[in-house]
Amino acid sequence: MAKRILVVEDNDLNRKLFCDVLKANGYEVVPVADGSNVVATAKKFTPHLVIMDIQLPNISGVDLIAQLKRDAAMAEVPVLAVTAYAGKGDEERIREAGAADYLAKPVSITPFMAKVRGLIAD
Repeated sequence: MAKRILVVEDNDLNRKLFCDVLKANGYEVVPVADGSNVVATAKKFTPHLVIMDIQLPNISGVDLIAQLKRDAAMAEVPVLAVTAYAGKGDEERIREAGAADYLAKPVSITPFMAKVRGLIAD
């Protein structure tokens, strides 16, 4: 049974790239472009990993991570935060919200897949 990954990314090209790479590596993927659907989609899909863009329209990825971590069904699911805006203190803030790991954009495929594999023990 394939491991399930929820990809939260508002940028169409990044979302497609992440999903294509993950599918090519044998993962089942559900893409989400709109932050307002994340928690409901996660509860239905029950992912093994959430890849979370931090800069989303209308809601912060940091807030979404915190919401997921407060939900009993999702609290143990690791979150890989991905952001183009890596300012001083951002990584600490993202990890404090509950992210298991962090990757700055632009994302290279090899380190991206290494982080994914590290967070999902097959």
